[in-house]
Amino acid sequence: MREMSVDDWLAPLRERDLLPDGVLAAFVVGSAARGWHNARSDYDIYIVTATQRDAGTGDPIPLPLDPPFATSETFYAQDKRWEVKYWLDTQFDQMLAKVSWDAYEQGTSAARALTFLEELTLSRLGSCLPLQGEDWVLDVRRRLAESAFRSFVVVRSLGEVDDAVEDALGQMEAGHLESATISARNAFGYAIDALLESEGEYGSYQSKWRPNRFRAAAPDALSFEAYWELETMRTYDPADPRPWIKDVLTLCQDIAMRVEVS
Repeated sequence: MREMSVDDWLAPLRERDLLPDGVLAAFVVGSAARGWHNARSDYDIYIVTATQRDAGTGDPIPLPLDPPFATSETFYAQDKRWEVKYWLDTQFDQMLAKVSWDAYEQGTSAARALTFLEELTLSRLGSCLPLQGEDWVLDVRRRLAESAFRSFVVVRSLGEVDDAVEDALGQMEAGHLESATISARNAFGYAIDALLESEGEYGSYQSKWRPNRFRAAAPDALSFEAYWELETMRTYDPADPRPWIKDVLTLCQDIAMRVEVS
């Protein structure tokens, strides 16, 4: 797949008048930004401006921000579906304020600090591909790194680990081994997410990229081979699932003890 230049990315936007005046930043996000895309992948681009675009264009995406929405435009070019999301600079200020150290120390719930889209948006900043406004991107990356974002998402994932482990133990004790297996798998996923988030590899809501994120983070606590053996349930025995469940739960608790929250 040929590597695209900045002009390759921007030309379809200019042709459709989707690159407004006064753009502070434009950047590719998602799999294409990381080189993980394939022939069937969509292209996702974020555009940041200081003033709101014409409200009559684009599909609104509700958000708990001011204004309470972002907008998106979708089109097809180069045999790809392109989705362009438009954000205001002040909306990034608001999202960063939600994960400030003041908010963290005041006990803001880690599970409710950000919506899915807000967390996904911030998590993509570190790996985005700037097309315009690189200084803006670098500044917001710096502010994100100095915020409590990492602590918020790690605490959220560790809380999910605890809940899933308790579910699995209770279900196993009651003899509901199929349900215990599912709960153990959930606990494992959350534990790996916490481990990767502690390494700065965010995006836990998109579990399809967990192996890629694991390889990128290369955590010392667990090898990729050991991770993949459990992810693929290679040693699981349907006739006697208890050993597998216990091994997974033990690993989850070990990871939870090793992960640094702040």
